[in-house]
Amino acid sequence: MDAPLNDLAVVVRSSTPADIPAIQAIYAQEVLHGLASFEETPPDVAEMARRRDAVLAAGLPHLAAESAGRVLGYAYAGPYRPRPAYRHTIENSIYVAADARGLGVGRRLLGALIQACETGPWRQMVAVIGDRDNAGSIELHRAMGFREVGILIGVGFKHGRWVDSVLMQRALGPGDASLPTPRP
Repeated sequence: MDAPLNDLAVVVRSSTPADIPAIQAIYAQEVLHGLASFEETPPDVAEMARRRDAVLAAGLPHLAAESAGRVLGYAYAGPYRPRPAYRHTIENSIYVAADARGLGVGRRLLGALIQACETGPWRQMVAVIGDRDNAGSIELHRAMGFREVGILIGVGFKHGRWVDSVLMQRALGPGDASLPTPRP
């Protein structure tokens, strides 16, 4: 019999290729039944591996939360927008298995992601949260220093209804209080 999740130690670490099937299953569940992602068809394992490789190739972190050998969630940072002036701003993504929500997995993942990103050249982190009713994600981000900066009304249509996106933002390191460090 499996131990209850809240009795297990959770380790946050860099994801590995072996984590991709579990990551794909967590994301597929959200795509099919949730509103955190505006995708409507779950990507397969090969596509999720390609996405992870692209994050890592950009020098950004891709993390997994594991307990007793099971991946409970994952988080990563990606470019906020492709134009050069946005190069110091990144967007976070975080997904937690449905049966692991509310147990602190998201907080550990987001905390580790912020910490990893603060060691890089980035100065702002943006969260684009699907659905203004996603109180868990909004409160998690707020607890980790994000502030709400806007709501995009009805920008998605999923599961038969219009869905808003909540924009939240936090500074990384000194944020915009000083000029960015020039890249070599």
